[in-house]
Amino acid sequence: MHRFILQLLFTLVLINQINCHAAESDRMPTVHMIGDSTMANKPTDTPNPEHGWGQLFPECFKNPSVVINYAVNGRSTKSFIDEGKWAKVISAIKPGDYLIIQFGHNDEKKDKPLVYAPAFGTYSDNLKRFIHEARAHGATPILATPVARRKFDKQGKLVDTHGDYPEAVRRVAKEEQVPLLEMLQLTSKKEQELGVEDSKKLHLWIAPGVYARDPKGLQDDTHYSHLGATLASTLAAEEIKRLKLPLASLLK
Repeated sequence: MHRFILQLLFTLVLINQINCHAAESDRMPTVHMIGDSTMANKPTDTPNPEHGWGQLFPECFKNPSVVINYAVNGRSTKSFIDEGKWAKVISAIKPGDYLIIQFGHNDEKKDKPLVYAPAFGTYSDNLKRFIHEARAHGATPILATPVARRKFDKQGKLVDTHGDYPEAVRRVAKEEQVPLLEMLQLTSKKEQELGVEDSKKLHLWIAPGVYARDPKGLQDDTHYSHLGATLASTLAAEEIKRLKLPLASLLK
């Protein structure tokens, strides 16, 4: 009798394990996003012209709920780790998930020690940490170069503002054999194609009195309008398709 009960319990445990594995294999992967203000979700409680491209990225997917955007304004790879935000993300990552990583805008600020991370030093090391820990949890990391700022010279040519940081991302991607979304090149091309005046539509060139949130108006060449964020998110989706990543099957 005891032997029968033991066999029954063993069978039930085995069935439960099989069901759990089956459920895990059928689970829709989650796309986790980490980055700075150019990617972050912006408040929508009142009319707000600003949007991060990660905020619009879910609209590129058949099921928008697969995307979780952890990007935060003003953060670098350094401060994202130091403030415990990375610990929260990695604890949520499961096998089969994806992690999209885009930093640089704040890592490059030498005058702010809480966020500054040298391109070929701490910045690269932190990118590698994200990659290694994501892989240890069974996820696929994806790197992205930082998106372009709108800055033109007197001849109307777009000026790069990111220095060594995009190249640092490319080197890490090559060394670690990680897919790379060339957001800098793609967004720079769009800024240049639109030119000095029309490229303002991608950013926050807002006249005074239009938005209560910014009554004095804005002339912000870093952050995105809804149009700019939509364009950048679409470029990211196109990159995923160009690279023929399995993630592409979840895109519209």
